[in-house]
Amino acid sequence: MTQVHVELDTTGLMCPLPLLRLKKALQSMEAGQVVRVLATDPASVLDFGVFLEQAGHEMLERREETGIFYYLIRKG
Repeated sequence: MTQVHVELDTTGLMCPLPLLRLKKALQSMEAGQVVRVLATDPASVLDFGVFLEQAGHEMLERREETGIFYYLIRKG
């Protein structure tokens, strides 16, 4: 099981707020640490994917259950 260092709940927030909150959280983390993000904005799937690829972070897991998107992201 992956150790989660930061929990980030962005449920109820719409684009671009989930992405901005994720960027802020990653800035305060060390390389290799993991953040778990909860989001309800469907745009987060594309926003997070593009940002992580460009910034060099790793998507460990992405799933959706009953309208909530769960992400596990490792800081690069």
